[in-house]
Amino acid sequence: MSAQTGAKKGRVSTYFKGVKAEMKKVIWPTKKELVNYTGVVVLISAIVGLVVWVLDLGIHRVLSLIIK
Repeated sequence: MSAQTGAKKGRVSTYFKGVKAEMKKVIWPTKKELVNYTGVVVLISAIVGLVVWVLDLGIHRVLSLIIK
């Protein structure tokens, strides 16, 4: 049983060493880039939300005329 535990511990250790090595390769955005990317995401989300709201409003009005 201890041989299996040692093997599992070795695999877990190897996994986290790989994770650490990959994290060193990541190119993190600067603060300015992060703010710009966040602004783009918020703007696009607002635009998509507005489009969905307008479509919902239009479909509701059309259906209310038909179903009356």
